[in-house]
Amino acid sequence: MTSAHISIVESNPHLRSLLGWHLQQSGYVVSQSASLQQGRDAFNRHHPALVIIDSDLPDGDGLELSHWLYEQQKSLILLLSARDNEQDIVRGLKTGADDYLTKPFGMQEFLARVEALIRRIRVNNSVPLSMECKDLKIDLAQRRVKLRDNFIELTPQEFSLLYVLAQAEGNPLSRAELLQRAWPEAIDNPRTVDTHVLSLRKKIELSPRQPNIIQTVRNVGYRFNPELIEREDIAEKNFSVANSANISRFSRRIQ
Repeated sequence: MTSAHISIVESNPHLRSLLGWHLQQSGYVVSQSASLQQGRDAFNRHHPALVIIDSDLPDGDGLELSHWLYEQQKSLILLLSARDNEQDIVRGLKTGADDYLTKPFGMQEFLARVEALIRRIRVNNSVPLSMECKDLKIDLAQRRVKLRDNFIELTPQEFSLLYVLAQAEGNPLSRAELLQRAWPEAIDNPRTVDTHVLSLRKKIELSPRQPNIIQTVRNVGYRFNPELIEREDIAEKNFSVANSANISRFSRRIQ
């Protein structure tokens, strides 16, 4: 099973981007929304493990969304609010929220609150911290990748990109989707995805110029194909056997 999906429903674009970036760097899958309606739509699409809600949204009260999510009984809820008196906190928790964090807050405290909530889910559901696709193993806790029993050194950006592609389970993702999921608003040019795909292919593909694992989908973007990892293993073995045979023939000629 994959790492936890967290949905952020926050009206402030700068705070939304900042929270998303830090959560992504911590190994979570993140989706972002700016309004109550977008938050509901994101929940219906992704069914996140945790929803982080701003209490003041442009199209309604965040407490309304919290209560709606509580009725679904599928996600934990963390409320963010500038309202810091006891009455407001109690009112927020009574909507069904699992935790309440007052603004302004420190990023370390925010991440600790999130980790505590996600830990509750993992204890209840025994969520593993890695995913495997054939001979490719992605360690979400250590943020390490092993391919054919060899560790592959990836940059944080490459790791996030590979994880998002693998999590899509073969479905093609557009550059905009990859940009938003892998590095939420940290980079503003979708074409930057191409650069990271190219560098990632050089590290995991047997033939980067003819990639099998990370495939280009014309007019869409990219898709991850774990089924072809096995073919690359076979091709690699055939190459080694052929190369050994050539060396043997060459040795006989010398003799």
